[in-house]
Order: sequence, then C-alpha cells, then structure tokens
Amino acid sequence: MSLCYHFADLFEQAASKVPNRSAIIDDDRAITYAELEARANRLAHALLARGVQPHDHVAILSTNRIEWVEAMFAVYKVRASVVNVNFRYTEAELRYMLDNSDAVAVVYAAEYEPILAAASDAQPKLTTFIRIEDGTGTPHTIADALDYEEVLATHSPERDFEPRSNDDIYLLYTGGTTGMPKGVMWRMEDVFYALGGGVDVFTNEKVASPTALADKIDPEAPGALVTLQTAPLMHGAGQFGVMRAMFEGNTAVLPSQFDADQVWQLVHEHRINVIGFIGDAMARPLKDAYEKVRDDIDISCVFSFSSTAAIFSPTLKAYWRETLPEYTVMLDAIGSSETGMNGFRMVEKGKERTEGITTVNASLDSVVLGDDLRPVEPGSGQVGKVARSGNIPIGYYKDEAKTAETFVVDADGKRWSIPGDFARVEADGTITLLGRGSVSINSGGEKIFPEEVEGALKAHPEVVDAIVVGLPDERWGEVVCALVQAEPGTTPSLESLQETARGLIAGYKVPRQMYLIDAVPRHPNAKPDYKRAKALANEINGTA
Repeated sequence: MSLCYHFADLFEQAASKVPNRSAIIDDDRAITYAELEARANRLAHALLARGVQPHDHVAILSTNRIEWVEAMFAVYKVRASVVNVNFRYTEAELRYMLDNSDAVAVVYAAEYEPILAAASDAQPKLTTFIRIEDGTGTPHTIADALDYEEVLATHSPERDFEPRSNDDIYLLYTGGTTGMPKGVMWRMEDVFYALGGGVDVFTNEKVASPTALADKIDPEAPGALVTLQTAPLMHGAGQFGVMRAMFEGNTAVLPSQFDADQVWQLVHEHRINVIGFIGDAMARPLKDAYEKVRDDIDISCVFSFSSTAAIFSPTLKAYWRETLPEYTVMLDAIGSSETGMNGFRMVEKGKERTEGITTVNASLDSVVLGDDLRPVEPGSGQVGKVARSGNIPIGYYKDEAKTAETFVVDADGKRWSIPGDFARVEADGTITLLGRGSVSINSGGEKIFPEEVEGALKAHPEVVDAIVVGLPDERWGEVVCALVQAEPGTTPSLESLQETARGLIAGYKVPRQMYLIDAVPRHPNAKPDYKRAKALANEINGTA
C-alpha cells in the first residue's frame, strides 16, 4: 500500500518502528505506541460501525488526556476530520460549533456532559456520543451515550483500513480575535508542510517523501526525545506539538491543563528535552514558578524552549536566555491557522532586539504584501499584511465569502493566504509582526496595533501582563487604553508606563488611559481576549 502525507500514515509508521516505546504520558498513566495504536484502531472501527464515513466530522470535547490523542488518530484512520472544541464554551457557543461543523459524533469527557446534553440537538446529523469516564462522577444525562472503554473492548485492534489520500482534510477551528470560530480546511499534504514538520525551519528544505520522518527513527536507541506539550489539544499548537512527537517516534508528556508549577515538576521527573509554549502568557508564570524551585531541580535536560503564536517579550527572552543551559535552542515563532508557520527567530544572548514586538526571519513561501498584492520593500516602513503561498488551506468550511476575502489570487495567478496580520519588513529582510487589523485602534486617523503597544508595556519592570484596547473619545475617535496586570506589591503609574513606552514606540501609540486589573482576559489557548478586555475597559471607564 502506498503511503502519503496523511497524519494516520505518519503515525502508523512510527508505531510500527518503535511499538514498545512510551508514546504519551498524561496526568494518570503512560501508554506505548503499540497500545496507543491498538486503542485508536478499536475506536476507529467503532466509528465505522456507527456509520462515520470519510470526510465526516467528529468533535472532541475534553482537556488534554491520552484519550484525546487516541480519538484524534482514530478519526484520521477512517479519513474523517476532527472538530477541535474549546472546553470552556458556553452552551450557545457549543451549539454553534456542533451545528456549523456538521459533526456526526462527539467524543467527550464526562465532566462536559451537562453542557453537551443541552446542546446535543444542535443539528440532526449528530447521532453518536461517546463518553470518557474521568473520575468526576458526572451523572449520565445523554440517554444513548456509549461508554468509551466498552466501545474499545468490543471492536478490533487491527490496522485494516482503506488507503488514505493527500487530499483528505485536516480541519482546524480557529476563534481568532473577533467573531465566531471558523473551520480552516487543509489538504493533509499541505498542512504537513505548513505545520506538521514537513519543512526544516533552519534550511527551508522540504521532507522528500512520506517515509522520511519514520526513516530517521532509530528503534535501537535507548530512548527518545521527551517533549512537554503545554498548550491545549483543542488548539493547533497543542495538536501539532503532540503529532510531531508521534511522527518522529518521541515521547510526549501531556498535562491536562497548563500549570506552571507542574511544568517544572514534570521536567524534573521525566527529564523533558523539548518545551513548547505560547508567548508571555505562559513564559512569565513559568519564570515565577521556576524561581521557587530553581535550587531543587535540574534543567540540564532541556534542549529546546520555543514560543509560538503570541508575543514573547524581550525581557522574558533575556531572562530565559540567561537561565536555561547555553546549549538550549530558543525560538520565537509566528504563524496562524490559515498560513501555518510564517517565520521564526533564534533567541541568542546579546543579539535580541530591544523592541517589545516580535521580529522573525521569514519561513518558506512567507512574505509581507501591500494592498497591490506585491511584496513591500525592506526598510521602507510600509505596513503590509503577512501572506503565504504554496502549501496553504483550501478555505473556510461553509463560508465562501470569508474564503474569498482571505485566500486571494494576484495578477500573476498566484494564490495567497492573507488572514489579516499586519507587519513591516525591516532593512535586513526580517518581518516585524504588528497584529491583527480586526482589533486595531483608530486614533485621530492613525492605525495602532494593540500587540505592538502591549509589547512595549511589558518592558516596564512592574508589568506582568497587559492588553490594549481603544476607548471612545470625542476628539480622537478612540484613545489607547491599557489594562495592566502588575507585579505583586507594585502599582505602576500611567506616567511611568508612558515613559517606558515612548522609548520603544511612536508617541501617538502611547496609552492615554490605564487601569490595573487582577489578570488579563485570555482565551484557553493563551491568546488575548480583546472582546472581554474592551467590555471590561468600558465598564471601568463608565462608557459601557
């Protein structure tokens, strides 16, 4: 049987190569590659028995756990697509997701049964519910729900599925910063090259064949790299962190939810080699937690420490560069659900930029385009939008208008993905990310990107976290307002924040108002929740 760049094929190759190696370690137990595959096969056969067909959609509703990974690979084995559901959704949001995605089945942790039961009639195609017992003792309220372990026990563990295709669909729902979640549809081959490890980030060379990753796995090696996945699996960063470990025959440690104190316990216990995290929202609590235990644990095992998808500020980069072993590779990367990887930058001692924003080297096929769909000139100061060509998505599920807006064709017939991240190109060719236009602030006709201002504010020694929104103003239309989470025991003033910011960004971008808050509103994937932040700022300001 010919293999392709399909997640099920890539995983099965690794499982065949190192069946007895530990694959996943969660809060409760560990599982080998052979066990993981057998259980995924059983669930895949159960889904087929329930009528799940290729290209159907199966939702997964749970925090991180081994069963999440089993269910994910089971769905891919039958050529269906996973619907990644945010476990913090309200009933209305969950109902929207189940309806919009046309999910035919849901695999869920028992604790979410009450909200799932309320939304279970979201649309008529949804007929299969498979419940994972999680120790919460949550009552059974979905009458025809199947027990996960009973389902596995009554179906075959054999790998006897039909051949897959590079054209099978990987579906990733993205909430973005505004609006309802949208399902980004990728061909398996394209997303493998964009996010799944198909391109060497240092050389931009593509993996030459579907067997290339498995060919590098040494079954005689005494062990494998041990990775720690801090992001939730319902987020793309979490999924690809685990899948890339699985494709390469490594071991993934999977805590149920992000807990900075637990991270260092796991590093010490499992000798973690690779840590992936999402910007300052994780890097700062990791710093605070590490300071409490630094004399009691050994971090010499950490070879890679990488941020993606959110601002990783210079002050924290400097701390971690000084703290981690000299040989640890530190990366700061940017990307999106609609483009995959757009760029990265190695964090080197004494060479990090001082600006409070993310500047990276462009990855394969990534550029910054002006309104004319032509690359902007390096060093010109022109602001454009980050774009990627080549291996990009098909479009958004059931949203032709948004697909046409985001995936455009230039005058030369080249197709681009342009999701809306503004950036400029520096004189040396690096890309400086400014933020999404959908949350930009218009003050006196000037467009201000919150992420740029937030990065500048985080250079203040008393700022733990910050989020920036626009508030109504009679003269300027909007003024910049900063919601700031301060270091314990400190009360930074607006004047001191303005002084720090003026050294890093233009004067018109400096906040005119500031409120201290207990914690910055964020989504479960650690990205800023600008909708909640703006509502909070208006409430405090009396403009709600």
